[in-house]
This record gives sequence, C-alpha cells and structure tokens, in this order.
Amino acid sequence: MDLRVQGALLENILKEQGTEKFTYVLVLSEKQELNVESGSFKLMRTTFNKYGSVRVYENDRMGNVSGNDLSEEGLRKLAEGAKTAAQSAEEDPCHDLAPGQGSDVFRQGVLEPDLDKFIFRIREFLDAVAKEYPTVRVISSMGSYDCSHWYSNNSNGTEFEAYEGQYSFSIEISATDGETTTSADYTGFCTKDLDTPFLEMGDLKSHIENIAKSIYPTAMEGKFEGCMVLTPGAAANFLGMLIGNYTSDTTLIEGTSQWLDKVGEQVCDEKLTVTFDPYDERIVIGERGTRNGFRSEKVTLIDKGVLTGHRLSLYGAKKTGRPVMKNTGWDLIVEPGDTSFEDMIASIEKGILVGYYSGGSPGTNGEFSGVAKNSFLIENGKITGAVTETMINGNLGEAFRHIRSISKEQLADGGSVVPYIALDGIVVSGK
Repeated sequence: MDLRVQGALLENILKEQGTEKFTYVLVLSEKQELNVESGSFKLMRTTFNKYGSVRVYENDRMGNVSGNDLSEEGLRKLAEGAKTAAQSAEEDPCHDLAPGQGSDVFRQGVLEPDLDKFIFRIREFLDAVAKEYPTVRVISSMGSYDCSHWYSNNSNGTEFEAYEGQYSFSIEISATDGETTTSADYTGFCTKDLDTPFLEMGDLKSHIENIAKSIYPTAMEGKFEGCMVLTPGAAANFLGMLIGNYTSDTTLIEGTSQWLDKVGEQVCDEKLTVTFDPYDERIVIGERGTRNGFRSEKVTLIDKGVLTGHRLSLYGAKKTGRPVMKNTGWDLIVEPGDTSFEDMIASIEKGILVGYYSGGSPGTNGEFSGVAKNSFLIENGKITGAVTETMINGNLGEAFRHIRSISKEQLADGGSVVPYIALDGIVVSGK
C-alpha cells in the first residue's frame, strides 16, 4: 500500500464533504516476534497492522476518529466519522493546528534487521544468566523487531513521512532457593544494533543481580526520615510525576500547578538538568512531529534547576496564553552528576534504594505516598539487604530541591538516558 496515494485519496474525500481544516496520520507497521518461556523458544510470528487517525475542525469544534481500515471505504468512514464527531463537540476556539512546517522524510533506527544475530543474542543472554546467576529464573522473555512507515499531512501544509525500525527485548525474572521464590521483576530495552551482548544492555544486569539478592527479604520495622536513592528506572518515573504535576496542560489550565509562575526561577536543585532530545544518538526512535503538528525540537525544560518553560500542547498554550512546547514525546535525557554510584551509597547513613515505586498520582501540592518495591535498605554507607512492606512518602517539589547527588553512571535503554538520583527528606516506613 502506498501511503501517499491513500493520503491523497483521504484528502479528496475530506474536501468532497466540505472539510477545509484537518490533519491525519496513516501508519503501516510490522512486528517480527520471538517468545521464550523457561529457556526455550516457543513462538515466532510476524504480524502486520494498519492504522489511520483523522482530526477535523469545524467552527471551533474538533472531532477525532481512528481505525485500521485504510481502504477507500475505510478512509471514507474515518472522514465522515471525524466530521460527525466535530459537529457534536463543544465549541472551543483553542482547538487548532500548528502553522505549516513544510515537508520532510525521516529515517531512524534499523531498517534492515539481522534476525539470525538477534536470535543469537537472545540465546547468548539466556545461557549467560543460567551460568552466572544459578538462582535466577528467566520466566519469559520477548524479543521483537518492530518497523513502521507513517505518513502525516494537514491543511496548513505540513507533510511528514517516516521509516523507523528497532529491536526490543524484555524479560520477566524471579529468583529461587529451594522452596523460596521472589516475586517477579520486569525490565527491557530497545536498540538499533546488535553489537553488544544483551546482558550488558539497558539495566538487565542490575535487575538480575538485585533479584538474586532478594530471595530472603526482611520486613522493616518502624520508620525514619532519610535519603531515597532512585535507580534510573525509578528516577524516570518520579521525574514523570514531577513534570506532569507541575508543568502539564491539566495543572496549568486549572491553575493548580506549584510552578505556575515560576518560569525563569530556581525550582529544583542546581544539580538537575532535564532535556527532551529526540535527536540524541542514544534515543533509537525519537519523536519527529508532535501531536500538535509541530516539527519536534530539543527542549531543555529544567536547566541547572531553573524552570525554562512549561510542557504545554498547542491547546494548553492557547488556553493559558503561555508558550507551546514543541516536543510531546518522552525522549528524556537527564544530565549525569559528578558522583559515582558507589560513593553515592557510601555517603548515606540511613536510606533506601528504590527499584520501583507503586502508588497513586501525587496531590496538586506534590505530596506522594506509595510502596517501594524491588528495594534495599542502606545503612552506614552500605546496602544491607532487601526489604518488603515498605512505604515511602514525601513532597515531589521539596525532594527535587534537596538532591543529595546525581550519579556519573547513566542508563540508556533506547528511549531515555537517566542516572541514579539521591533525594533527601523522604520518610520511609515499615510495618
């Protein structure tokens, strides 16, 4: 199927029905998937998918419809459905398209896969885990090569087309000693090359080593206020909560953000610099066009602790009268610090190393409370053992104003680049 031909057909249908303002995206994707259970390959399959999304604007009303039939009949239904949705929507003059961005064709990642080498790397990984970590069991793993071709156009004259491909690998693991078994843990990464053994990719090795140490956890007694060290995965989670709570459309439109009028001011510790960079070579497939129709840009949201702007869509920007952020992806890059992970731990008298946080969304004031999972107690500069039934709570804004240290080491998993972050003033509670 030629997406440009189908796009031209869709545009003719839109114009025939009297739609003058519109945007659409058409996607063809392919997944070549390998599933492994208990060390044995169980499934290999290839799946193909089609997807189309059409958004139309009628007198300050916006309607959006999506589907997976890109035939002429299917495109006609999308166009008609979007028009009907717009006619029944509420009027809001803030619904809009970005100005014309010109045309471009993007190519990212790996477009010609080497499946034989991919299978070799998976087998190599399974053999290495079995040999080096005898108590760890790879319950299941999934490897896939995913590629897509998408074409997007709008009535303001923006025409983007992309060809993208990447390898992805994920695992579910546990550890066993006799009749004692840990709960399951999960992790994964994506990559554009197969030059490195998978055990050295992403944070697979640290997850495997940590679960091997978690067979006999203890339930912590009492509570204390101390330092919380976030693994890169947990740090990305907490930064997501921080950015969503203080800089997103919802909190800015409602006026509940604690950083509503803080642009240009110090809102975090000066050690923290947060950038969204879809063009960083460590990001396998970065965003090239935003959902608003802008060409994606590199954006530094927090520069040495100073807030440079808000993470607003075009709708949020028009609603609040503030600048739009021309990046709606999660191509997260956190600058490293000057402290090694080993020295970070050695500096902590009492704290907790958090592998995963499970909890509800923070309050508008930034207060959070949840369970620390896959976590370890830190005492007198040493990681002393795995803990269970452990709660952590604090305030997001205050925590990131009191960063003890950021590690030199960074985790690059193909979608983000994040170091370890140590935050002071966190309350840790046992049973």
